[in-house]
Amino acid sequence: MTDDLVSIIMPAYNAEQYIAEAIESVLKQTYTNWELIITDDKSIDGTAEILNTYIKKDSRIKVIYLKNNSGAAVARNTSIENALGRYLAFLDSDDIWKPMKLEKQLKFMERKDCAFSFTAYQYLQNKPEEKLRIIKIPKCLTYQQSLRNTIIGCLTVIIDRKKTGDIEMPLVRAGQDHLTWWSILKRGFKAYGLQENLAEYRRTENSISHNRWKAIKRHWNLYREYEKIGVFRSSYYFICYAFNAVKKHYL
Repeated sequence: MTDDLVSIIMPAYNAEQYIAEAIESVLKQTYTNWELIITDDKSIDGTAEILNTYIKKDSRIKVIYLKNNSGAAVARNTSIENALGRYLAFLDSDDIWKPMKLEKQLKFMERKDCAFSFTAYQYLQNKPEEKLRIIKIPKCLTYQQSLRNTIIGCLTVIIDRKKTGDIEMPLVRAGQDHLTWWSILKRGFKAYGLQENLAEYRRTENSISHNRWKAIKRHWNLYREYEKIGVFRSSYYFICYAFNAVKKHYL
């Protein structure tokens, strides 16, 4: 594990439309001591060709090609297993970072002496007439508080492995990020929020999280099947989650 090195974890699947923009946002970072580890989940479009051009352009970019399509959790874990950095940062292949994202967040973590941080972010505007929406965040979250909210954007998270130890995402098709944050916070760590918009999240029609009904059903299952929380407590957390989800997306 190399101190001060940030390992950026990026899964990719059929990402030819947006992945170049995501990679360019990493290349523009003012903090330069990073490695970008992209695991391609057996894409069948032009993703591989784009990735091959970038690995020739910058030696900090590393690409791993999976032999079988296995889902985002396996792709992220593969990148994590090959990460050399003390810090793990997460960026999906269709999202974007602001240029000072790493620099500002690492300085914030140093000031707070914390193991887990996240930042505010905005939704990317798919149409010019769309209102720019910035997702504001709390200053701090405990495990219990995080169960009532999905405010932690995966694209904003940085984990200090020197403090948390190695992490591995649960092998579920969706929601593995929430389960991972909960597993860290359950051990007594707190997630500290930097109230600055440092990333841009893209909502697409075919994204896993876009289907609201599926997202609702999935989140209930996270409480019951994976966290093993009883029905009454799960109902309480779920009501809070639903309220906060509406507040995040619409209020």
